[in-house]
Amino acid sequence: MLLKNQVALITGSGRGIGRAIAHLFAKEGAAVFLTARTEKELAAVAKEISDGGGRPEYATADLTQEAACAHVVATTREKFGRIDILVNNAGHYGPVVPVEEYPLAEFDKVIAVHLRAAFLLSKLALPEMYERGSGVILNISSLSAKAAYAWGSAYAAAKAGMLGLTRVTAAEGARKGVRVNAICPGPVTETQMSKELGAVLAKKMGVSAEEQLAGFLNGLLQGRAQTADEIARAALFLCSEQSTAMTGQSINVDGGVAFY
Repeated sequence: MLLKNQVALITGSGRGIGRAIAHLFAKEGAAVFLTARTEKELAAVAKEISDGGGRPEYATADLTQEAACAHVVATTREKFGRIDILVNNAGHYGPVVPVEEYPLAEFDKVIAVHLRAAFLLSKLALPEMYERGSGVILNISSLSAKAAYAWGSAYAAAKAGMLGLTRVTAAEGARKGVRVNAICPGPVTETQMSKELGAVLAKKMGVSAEEQLAGFLNGLLQGRAQTADEIARAALFLCSEQSTAMTGQSINVDGGVAFY
């Protein structure tokens, strides 16, 4: 088991990529603390993991709120004693509109749930990791941080900001035993966020959802979407001792779109 006796706090783990990461990490021996906004989803994932012999705990939280971030970190430590791995995955896309029409309040919400929450949770987890001399932070960014797509300014800005946060935190933590990396997934079309985004984009473009998706996937070298499980396997690599010489990196898991 690659994560035996480790404790992982995984945000946005009620569904999609976060759920896949939680399942795989639990399978690899980690105790997993799940958090998201919807208790029903968290309870279902926790039951799945528990039924499979894993060790889950969970708490609902709106990570745009500083107090909620503090509560999640404190509860993880209360349940499992420490945090070895922090996966910052929570987020949503926000309005699908051009910059000049983007509501400021919605822009702030998207920045808060992606970038601000990742900063706050890292800030709270790092002192313990530094004191122990070990720890891993993984930020789930996006292809949108490296490739420009219209009608998603807040999401792209937040995800690009996460790459900057990754590099700075890695630079600060490298000599203290803490590694910090990021993953930039391409389209994971099985997720609810991707399906909702595709439907909106198709309507704006005046095409069917199938046509919109086919056109987008045709721009990937592999010509297909990525799966949540594929992202989870990359996350496992970056959070395990298989990648001990890697820090400050942003790894594309995108089917061949971005080349940096």
